Amino acid sequence: MKKRLVTATLAALVGVSTLGAPSLNEMNVSAATITTQSKQSVVDAKADQLIRTGKSLIGKATYSNKAYKSTYPYKFSCATFLMYIFEKNGVDLATYNEDYMMKQGTYVARNQLQKGDLLFFKSKKTGTDPDHVAMYIGDNKVIQMADPKQKIVISDLNSKPYYKDNYVTARRVLPSLLPSNPATKGDKIVTLSYNSINKVTMGNMNNEQAMKFTGAGFVNYIYKKNGVNLDATTSKALMKRGTTISRANLKKGDLIFFNSVKGSKTPSLVAIYAGNHRIIIPNSSGILTRVLLVDYYNQHYITAKRVL
Repeated sequence: MKKRLVTATLAALVGVSTLGAPSLNEMNVSAATITTQSKQSVVDAKADQLIRTGKSLIGKATYSNKAYKSTYPYKFSCATFLMYIFEKNGVDLATYNEDYMMKQGTYVARNQLQKGDLLFFKSKKTGTDPDHVAMYIGDNKVIQMADPKQKIVISDLNSKPYYKDNYVTARRVLPSLLPSNPATKGDKIVTLSYNSINKVTMGNMNNEQAMKFTGAGFVNYIYKKNGVNLDATTSKALMKRGTTISRANLKKGDLIFFNSVKGSKTPSLVAIYAGNHRIIIPNSSGILTRVLLVDYYNQHYITAKRVL
């Protein structure tokens, strides 16, 4: 699938050892084991949801390499197919580009794959970006929107030379794209922002009762609902709050500011950082989710502020 540049339209988540009691080390190991098992059970459950959703579309969806927005009756590219099934299960990949997906989560070796991991392939001889992505479902199999003829299929990774000859890498996006447990304030802000998609109206006024907001007004509302009073309803006022942080140290809940004219220090757009390069943008088009890696955001980035 070809990468598309985002245009100006895009600008408009001890014990003490005693007789018969476990030692400190033993207790720590036990606690760590419980935590690891609990986290893995959450990952397994979410991966099973993704797999069920993907399988439910077999025989229903058709292929389109121009399906940059997934719409009924389900026309997908390989990437928008995965973006859709993740989104339907509360996990936002925020991109329909394989190369941006490949920068999320963490690297995982091919012999360590688990359900829900994303696998990337490149068959074209030009360029450096992957041109296909599939999701691992266990037992050496992936589910994918393969091509116009096959559509959505489940394939064994040993079934064709393609899966060995064109393999690029794999990324584990679960649980890194999920909220922490327990959820941090940043997680709660991101979750409420996601849950507000399609529930608020964007415009040139702020009316909480009617759920109508400007971009900055929406940000002010989301943080206030989480006990953070920014008391600012313009991007310029928001940019004066908190402390400046580097782009390399962004955390969930940080605010990021962009200009409309390259080089300008006047913000025209504010976004909420959602982790793993993802941003939530309230603008005239609604509440959008994108990745900070897109050229537009690189070119128009001004600064970031930590307000939590």
